[in-house]
Amino acid sequence: MLKAPLGLLIPDSDTTRARILQAIPQGSYVISVGDHTTEKMIRLGLVPSLQITDGLEKRHTRPHPDLADTSADNAPVTTTVFRVDNPPAEISQQSIAAIRNAFEVRPPVRIYVHGEEDLLVLPVCVYAPEDSVVLYGQPDEGLVVTPITDEVRNKTRRIFDAMGGT
Repeated sequence: MLKAPLGLLIPDSDTTRARILQAIPQGSYVISVGDHTTEKMIRLGLVPSLQITDGLEKRHTRPHPDLADTSADNAPVTTTVFRVDNPPAEISQQSIAAIRNAFEVRPPVRIYVHGEEDLLVLPVCVYAPEDSVVLYGQPDEGLVVTPITDEVRNKTRRIFDAMGGT
């Protein structure tokens, strides 16, 4: 169930700034999950409101993406930072709390995960504000762009609940 993209898959060869902007409704609260996705967005000048990284890419250690020093409109910003422990193949209560808290503070927000961030797409989709779009990588395929709809929220809630989420 978790292998299929939750939204639009933009192939690696087509993940340009223009193509990504075309897939994100204007005024959306943009959330990136994953180091490569976050880094790509920042490099393209599209600073996500919430960024979740774990310093890993395909299970190999890598540096966390640099924090952006400007917002999407080039105004100087200060990024709020949370640090959480989240073991591989799990969703920790600490991670859930950080995600929920992240939606309560002024963006941008970065959650640094010690462990693994992959499954955190689930609570992000469950707790994200209505006008949100979640971006994450589909390994060796491309970028998944997922507007939060009732259908996406319900699907991820069912999976999250089955894993013991709260």
